[in-house]
Amino acid sequence: MTYKDEQLHEEKVFKDPVHRYVHVRDRVIWDLIGTKEFQRLRRIKQLGTSYLTFHGAEHSRFNHSLGVYEIVRRILINFDDRPNWNREERLLCLCAALLHDLGHGPFSHSFEKVFKLDHEFFTRAIILGDTEVRHILEKVSEDFPKKVADVINKTYHDKLVISLISSQIDADRMDYLQRDAYFTGVSYGHFDMERILRVMRPMEDQVVIKASGMHAVEDYIMSRYQMYWQVYFHPVTRSAEVILTKILHRVKQLYDEGYRFKVEPTHFLSFFEGDVSLQDYIRLDESVVLYYFQMWAEEDDIILRDLTYRFINRRLFKYVEFNPNLQMKEWMELHQLFHDIGLDPDYYLVVDSSSDLPYDF
Repeated sequence: MTYKDEQLHEEKVFKDPVHRYVHVRDRVIWDLIGTKEFQRLRRIKQLGTSYLTFHGAEHSRFNHSLGVYEIVRRILINFDDRPNWNREERLLCLCAALLHDLGHGPFSHSFEKVFKLDHEFFTRAIILGDTEVRHILEKVSEDFPKKVADVINKTYHDKLVISLISSQIDADRMDYLQRDAYFTGVSYGHFDMERILRVMRPMEDQVVIKASGMHAVEDYIMSRYQMYWQVYFHPVTRSAEVILTKILHRVKQLYDEGYRFKVEPTHFLSFFEGDVSLQDYIRLDESVVLYYFQMWAEEDDIILRDLTYRFINRRLFKYVEFNPNLQMKEWMELHQLFHDIGLDPDYYLVVDSSSDLPYDF
């Protein structure tokens, strides 16, 4: 039996609060889960700073990635022997589902904005670079890593395969809506996923839904709408995100100005220089970032010290509704008042838009 078809002697099962169980029988999937690049996702939170708003939102991209894999696994069982479905694509779909978020960094949205990075680029780099993940994928076939990367990058020739993890109703969205609802404790993200899976059908270039499943789809759309407004757009989360972004901006500015840190920010140096290697990127996770935040809370620079103290101890900025089309005069007055009392408005006065989010609405 080839490595591609090799099965574990006994099925491995992960207990999961959303799907009850995640089932693994393929040797390739089990080996991928054990790689250091995939295990790193345990140390990257799925919802970034939302844990400061919803205390249960401590779940990781590791949890989510397993969930997306499990949904695709169930979809493919339903697709088996249906017209328009090529069973040879099964393992490719499972691997792409499992690895689709592999390149996310710590607090990935803020991190990407400040350092001008792209997690999709690093997902591809991990899959195609000198990594444990690539060495496993290559055992399937020499071109298999590129196939997996192409599916995630939405450039694979079979659009039906892509649509399973990237479309308006895909495994990625179906997992994160339910998982984020579960861990934040809200009731908005629930819908009848089992019904949707039963009425999914493979067509030539996409997954379609039978007309009899439209009510389940409508519930899914409303759940998605409610989750954005009640969870992802939450102003307290946005405040935490703003402070996090300002911390990263400040520390980069200080580095550029030649500031001497009490503790050398070794893990950040290549990010400051704009020359980030794949290994530099992989070794930076949220546990490392939060360690430096603890150190920076004792720095001599007043702004860096204050911002990191605020983030660590949840002393977040207050927010007010603001319409830039109608209130620019008030904005200019506030800007001057902040200067007058010794607060740098570049770090303490921010206009934030809820449209600037890590998830596609």
